Amino acid sequence: MLNTFFPLLATLLSPGGSRGRLTIVMYHRVLDRADPLAPYTPTAEVFDCHMKTLAEGFNLLPLSEAIERLAKRSLPPRAACITFDDGYRDNFTVAGPVMQRYGLPATVFVATGFLDGGRMWNDSVIEAVRRAPGSSIDASALQLGVHSIASDAARGQAIAKLLDQLKYLPFAERLARVNELTSLIGATLPADLMLSSAEVIAARRANIEIGAHTVNHPILTQIDDAQVRSELAESKATLESILKEKINLFAYPNGRPDLDYAARHAQMVKDAGFKMAVSTASGAASAATDLFQLPRYAPWDKLRSRLQVRLLQNIWRPSPNPAYS
Repeated sequence: MLNTFFPLLATLLSPGGSRGRLTIVMYHRVLDRADPLAPYTPTAEVFDCHMKTLAEGFNLLPLSEAIERLAKRSLPPRAACITFDDGYRDNFTVAGPVMQRYGLPATVFVATGFLDGGRMWNDSVIEAVRRAPGSSIDASALQLGVHSIASDAARGQAIAKLLDQLKYLPFAERLARVNELTSLIGATLPADLMLSSAEVIAARRANIEIGAHTVNHPILTQIDDAQVRSELAESKATLESILKEKINLFAYPNGRPDLDYAARHAQMVKDAGFKMAVSTASGAASAATDLFQLPRYAPWDKLRSRLQVRLLQNIWRPSPNPAYS
């Protein structure tokens, strides 16, 4: 029943034009098969369901076009965009073919410091714990506690606790602690999780827009303003050098307003030459939304009807970032 009325309900909530609302969905990874250590990360099968739901219920636009039309109050009814954060290789190799099957555009926000064999700090923790021998990890010497890894569930809990302890440490300290932890475990970690420069070019040629996501993915409120400006400028310049085109799109690392970035950072993004920026605050954007603090929704439901309900709820939710002067 909901399948029949879903487009109609979405149109009522997002009728287009001056009353249009833009739904921007956000992913990080799409896996070729289920991973017990990442139970909420969609597989290709789940992602296919998401793309089919979006294709049937929304008018999917490239993000750059959608932002321009949002500002001009000329969005079509049920406007939506697909985005990915960080620059994982599976965005191209696993998610890419699914989106091509439905003819859907997308944007990948790339943290340039991890291109060509790099690895994000959280993935270093995840992959080290995945490969750790024995039934426990004793990281008490690093003030990170003792963690059972006797089962997949226990490894998952260990990962969650370690990530929680490390996430909001100062940038340099976090990196040092992660390096100490991976050295303690002693496992060989993968070097093929992220996109290569060649794959960035191939993705762009496949009609995937590329945006910047800083160099090292720091939480902007945890570093000084000079470092923020450097992260913005260098990531933009690197991608422009690779693609030989202007990079106008930006995504804040972690992306929660007033926690991971502040209003002054939105101005820095604008000053760096970007045309828009996305956060991770939920909601749908309206013509009143600040183009440098656009909200996004992260879908995770495996059941199609629940996904449809949550997408409708997200359109209904007031935009969290009205334009500011």
